[in-house]
Amino acid sequence: MSIAQARLFRRSMSPPEARLWMALRDPLLRPHHFRRQVALGPYYADFASHSARLVIEVDGGAHFTDDALRRDGRRDAFIRAQGYRVLRFTSVDVFEQMDGVVTAILSALPPTPTA
Repeated sequence: MSIAQARLFRRSMSPPEARLWMALRDPLLRPHHFRRQVALGPYYADFASHSARLVIEVDGGAHFTDDALRRDGRRDAFIRAQGYRVLRFTSVDVFEQMDGVVTAILSALPPTPTA
């Protein structure tokens, strides 16, 4: 796959990514602006909030092989070295436990000042 093909492929979201993207636009999360497909060094994060220094990944079945787990470990180490925290959720989590996913994200966000 060429670089141009890879970029085009990543523009479209998988169904679990699209579902989480809608949740990230919820007013509860609004103080922390999330972007999708964020370049961080040689990697692309599914979602990231620069202000919260938080990266969120949605992992499908391909992420659970030994090779993929090693690659994800190296990738997460690089992203953490840039000052970000990384949260990973499975596609199943996003479809079957969305309340828990949102709760985990809210818990990972820094507090926002109140007026």
